[in-house]
Amino acid sequence: MANMSNNDKTKLEALFGMRSGYVLDFSGNTFQDFIHDSTGLDIFDSKYNHFSGSKANRLRAFWQKESDNIVGKLIADLLEYWKTQKEVKGNEIEEIEQKLYGDCINISKRLLGERQEYIDQQNVTEDDFLNKEFQEISLEKLGLESVFTNVLNQRMDEIKRCLGAKASLAAIFLCGSILEGILLGFVIKKPEEFNRAILSPKDKNGKVLQFHEWKLSSLIDVSHEVGLLGDDVKKFSHALREFRNYIHPYQQASSGFNPDGHTAKICWQVLKAAISDLSKV
Repeated sequence: MANMSNNDKTKLEALFGMRSGYVLDFSGNTFQDFIHDSTGLDIFDSKYNHFSGSKANRLRAFWQKESDNIVGKLIADLLEYWKTQKEVKGNEIEEIEQKLYGDCINISKRLLGERQEYIDQQNVTEDDFLNKEFQEISLEKLGLESVFTNVLNQRMDEIKRCLGAKASLAAIFLCGSILEGILLGFVIKKPEEFNRAILSPKDKNGKVLQFHEWKLSSLIDVSHEVGLLGDDVKKFSHALREFRNYIHPYQQASSGFNPDGHTAKICWQVLKAAISDLSKV
């Protein structure tokens, strides 16, 4: 059972809109997929069939039955999803929502054994991140296999051409592809570190998944956990991951997402920042 007070649960339920029986804007299938991607567990397992069996009640049962680390990880991912949906849809975060979000971040951090005291003003803003300058970015400094590095360099050049031609969607997809490839390359370089990480994705039996089965979300989280990516890069890498997911036309159409040059610039900056962090390892 996760160490959560009634006040903790009340705040989370309010932010996630659980009073109606739903959780955010998830359908049954997307809810199941999201929780499996985050924790490797099936929310529709009979052990989570709490009261009515609604998505909200299943999440409540999940909080009761799973450990601090697993629940903390899921809450962190749900909070990231909540904030990304606000940004993508252009919905302003109200002051009361921002305070509630900060409190929920602290709940997640406490469960994960991380330092709390979330203060939004100290977080890196989008403008701060976009204005950050990096010295010359070199994939060769990452120490990956030369054949792999050559392919990545070709894709980096293609991103620059896409940005120049205002092909924003193509640039976003390439940025996500390269980030995933680079992080997977580091997983292969440091298998023991990644296998031992608390946030490494696991199957139903608690066994760490084969590396080729890891999704970008897990690659980002575990890379941050083992000290390869900084806090700001982790935060904006998840934004890039969400944008990259719109490679599926139906998902893009249903969300109303229309990428522009600004979005592409964010994704390009995320990729450069990640490479900069990884070059220091």
